Amino acid sequence: MEEGRKILCDWAVIRSLFAILQWWAFNVTVIITNKWIFQKLDFKFPLTVSCIHFICSAIGAYLVIKVLKIKPLIVVDPEDRWKRIFPMSFVFCINIVLGNVSLRYIPVSFMQTIKSFTPATTVILQWLVWGKHFDWQIWASLVPIVGGILLTSITELSFNMFGFSAALFGCLATSTKTILAESLLHGYKFDSINTVYYMAPFATMILAGPALLLEGPGVVEWLHTSPSLLSPFIIIFGSGLLAFCLNFSIFYVIHSTTAVTFNVAGNLKVAVAVTFSWLIFQNPISGLNAFGCGVTLIGCTFYGYVRHMLSQQLPGTPRTPRTPRTPRTPRSKMELLPLVSDKLDDKV
Repeated sequence: MEEGRKILCDWAVIRSLFAILQWWAFNVTVIITNKWIFQKLDFKFPLTVSCIHFICSAIGAYLVIKVLKIKPLIVVDPEDRWKRIFPMSFVFCINIVLGNVSLRYIPVSFMQTIKSFTPATTVILQWLVWGKHFDWQIWASLVPIVGGILLTSITELSFNMFGFSAALFGCLATSTKTILAESLLHGYKFDSINTVYYMAPFATMILAGPALLLEGPGVVEWLHTSPSLLSPFIIIFGSGLLAFCLNFSIFYVIHSTTAVTFNVAGNLKVAVAVTFSWLIFQNPISGLNAFGCGVTLIGCTFYGYVRHMLSQQLPGTPRTPRTPRTPRTPRSKMELLPLVSDKLDDKV
C-alpha cells in the first residue's frame, strides 16, 4: 500500500515538473520569437502581430473544443457574449497589444520586470476605485516589488519612454481585466482554452480595423522590400501557433500543480525568459539593473505567498480591531497566484 502511494506521489511530481517545463518552454519561446520578429526581421508592426496571434488562437481553440473535443465547451448565452464577454475582450485586446508594443521598443528583461508590477497596480486599483480593503501584510509584500521596479527603471541602459509607458499601461490593463472578470464573468468557470475560444474572435474583430489602418501601408512596404518572405512568414505565423500552445500548456500546468508551486514557477519563468533573451539579443544589463529585477521577482513570490496564507485563514478566525479586511477567499486556484501570472496577461 505504501509502495503504491510512493509511486503515485513520484508520478505526480514528474507530471508537475513536465507541465512546468513545457509551460516555461512555450512562454519563453513566444516572448523571444516576438522580440525576434520586431528586432531581427524588422517587422515593426505590433498590432499586426497581435492580430495574427488572435486569429491563430481562435482557430486553435475551435479545433480543440469543437473538432478534437479535448476540452468541453462552456456554453455562454448570446446576450452574455456581448454584455459580458465583449467588454472583457476589449480590455484583453488592449492588454496584449500594449505588451507587444512595449516589446517592440524595450528589451525583454525590462519588459518582463515591469509586468511584475501588476500585483501592485491591481491592489491599488481595487483600493482607489472599488474601495476594497486589504490586510497590512498585502501592502508590505508590495514594497519589494515597487522598489525593484524603481531600481530597474532607473538603471535600465536601454530605457525608452514609449516602451516603458506601454508596459506600465499594460499592467493597468491586466489589473483592470482581472478585476472586471470577477463581476463580468461571475457564474462562468472559464479555463484558459474556453477563455481564448470566446475572447480571441472578439479581439480579432476589434483589432483588425486599427491594424489595417495604422500598419497596413507599412506591412505592404515591408512585403515589397523583404528579400525573402518564406522564413519570415513561418516565424510570424509560427509565433501565433506557439501563442495558442502556451494557453494550452497553462491549462495543463494549473491542473498539475498547486497554487504555491505555480506561483514560484511563474516567477522563475520570468527569470528564465530574461536570461535567454539576454543570451540571444545581448542587450546591456548593469549589475544594479539585474539586482532590481531579482528583488522584483522575489517580491512577487512573497506577495503570492502572503495571498495564499491569508486565503487559508478560517472565516471565523478572530481579528484584532482596526485591522482592514483581507481580500475575499479566492474561488479558484488561479486567484491564489500573483496577478502577474494571471491567466491571460502574457498569452496569445
